Amino acid sequence: MTESGWQLKHTYTELPEVFYRETQPERAAFPEMVLFNWKLAGELGLDAANLQMEAPDVFSGNALPKGSRPIAQAYAGHQFGSFTMLGDGRAVLLGEQLAPSGKRMDIQLKGSGRTPFSRMGDGRAPLRPMLREYMISEAMHGLGIPSTRAMALITTGEAVSRGKMLPGAVLTRVASSHIRVGTFEYAARAEGDGNVRLLADYAIRRHYPELAAKPDKYREFLDAVIERQADLISKWQHVGFIHGVMNTDNMTISGETIDYGPCAFMDVYHPETCFSSIDAQKRYSYQNQPGIGQWNIARFAETLLPLLHEDKEEAVKIAQQSLSHFGQLYNEKWQKGMRDKLGLDGSGSQDDALGMELLDLMSHHQADFTKTFRTLSLDGWNDDALMASERFKDWRRRWQERLEAQGLVVESAYEQMRQVNPAVIPRNHLVEEALNLAVEQGDYSKATKLIEVFATPFDDGHDKEYKEPPEDDEKITMTFCGT
Repeated sequence: MTESGWQLKHTYTELPEVFYRETQPERAAFPEMVLFNWKLAGELGLDAANLQMEAPDVFSGNALPKGSRPIAQAYAGHQFGSFTMLGDGRAVLLGEQLAPSGKRMDIQLKGSGRTPFSRMGDGRAPLRPMLREYMISEAMHGLGIPSTRAMALITTGEAVSRGKMLPGAVLTRVASSHIRVGTFEYAARAEGDGNVRLLADYAIRRHYPELAAKPDKYREFLDAVIERQADLISKWQHVGFIHGVMNTDNMTISGETIDYGPCAFMDVYHPETCFSSIDAQKRYSYQNQPGIGQWNIARFAETLLPLLHEDKEEAVKIAQQSLSHFGQLYNEKWQKGMRDKLGLDGSGSQDDALGMELLDLMSHHQADFTKTFRTLSLDGWNDDALMASERFKDWRRRWQERLEAQGLVVESAYEQMRQVNPAVIPRNHLVEEALNLAVEQGDYSKATKLIEVFATPFDDGHDKEYKEPPEDDEKITMTFCGT
């Protein structure tokens, strides 16, 4: 193997072995590289020329990069409210790449075969959900929303059984870390307070080093995670993103979006929107995401109680006080984001009310979430029921009067709006079309084009097909988990 710029470290394995198991990726029969993120590889300090030679073997798991010591991580999770002991059942962490910028990034193979946590599973992944995660995680990055990244997609040349035989694939996922709320839940139940402390100290060193010397570092750690999650979920809401499976094992301590199973972006605005086929009760609907975020953080806080204070009652009070701030933080971030989407500076007493009134109108008239805000950013009009209504015309008049009252050139407000209201999002029908072409015909041209478009979502120069909502016969009403 050539070196290719690999600088793999393994600080996670300095934790007790209860947190991981050493394991090896299983071989793929006929690996073929179908997508590779050369820009991301360069940012990580990897050499493109050498990687091109190694990529099919390295990113399928058939060969290990220099310095790799692969492991599967242990974690637990509340899945749809019920607790389960879990772990990486189909993923292997190759190591932590130390980039030229100084950032430490996990390099993980997803779909690379059985691990000690696979239980009865085969450890493999079908092509469709791996390609979906590649496209949407990169789209989230383009939108400026913290997310895991995708570096490579390899087809294995083998079939995966999921009710029927499907083509298999391995996704290379890059993350600041894969430490989850569920990792802390696992530590609390598997080995007790001592390992929770070790994990907390490790997470602080890795993600919040400024807290390491603080006398009240565990309380501040909890507060920092609360703030990052409030910020992340507010960003989801501002672009109409619905995660679909907000289990505690899918919430990272770093504040990055992780695991793109049945996720989707809203077309028509409605607060109760839910796409996931496995979420019959709509637990993880659009309007529920902030509340679920707080619920998940409460499970995290429970694991930290022994670290917050030696007296349990006092520890509970400390945790409750921190948790009580989540709603306020989220509301502040959400309101600030909505004001930005409308070009408002927040100095007007009715600024927040204008945003809420618009959302009510959009819901009533079944207006497209993304197109409505982008049209306002361009000072334009749609030929839809919303903009034809007298209530909207009255709202628009009052909104524009408010823009003018801010004392700035109104065009500058529109320019600000164009920086936060995307022209394109991963429309469900476009994503599905690309997935069908790839899975059924081995044609990745549509997926490649979408990845290119999603990289610049605020650019109005994209073709109309990428900006328009779906026609009635193109609408996707249900998405599926890839597990």
